[in-house]
Amino acid sequence: MNTHDIRQPGLTEHTRIGEQSIFHRREFAASAEKVQRAHTEVELFSQWMGPRGTSVRIERFDATTGGSFRYVVESASGSWAFRGSYHLVSPGLIVHTWEYEDEPGATLETLRFVALGQDSSALEVTSTYTSKEACDAMLASGMDSGMDEDFERLDAVLEQARA
Repeated sequence: MNTHDIRQPGLTEHTRIGEQSIFHRREFAASAEKVQRAHTEVELFSQWMGPRGTSVRIERFDATTGGSFRYVVESASGSWAFRGSYHLVSPGLIVHTWEYEDEPGATLETLRFVALGQDSSALEVTSTYTSKEACDAMLASGMDSGMDEDFERLDAVLEQARA
């Protein structure tokens, strides 16, 4: 398996794996269970998803095996809709598709929530695209910095939960 490091901004690692996949890893000062809940409970998810200065309108959010989601990120300059289906939601693991509605093709995402200690964990995400070209386009879009910003917002949500 050939890997190529893309960059390591802050605490998030982004590594290309082969032609069609990207591996992302970030550590959090919260348990794996709390980080997973922030991905499966709509009240938490809506607080951290999307770039700063935007709001998220949740239209559908059923984070259970067989469920689906659709949300719209809104800003003064426009809106972007995303959707997907949950193939598996179990303790420590989520497998779902993710699709930006203005672009063809869905991404298969595998999220692993790894306990590192009582109040620390790592989120490991493998995103697999439909083609090398789709993976290249996602990298060129600057998605890694967008993901970093989402995770910074998630850090803040987890910090508020500790207070």
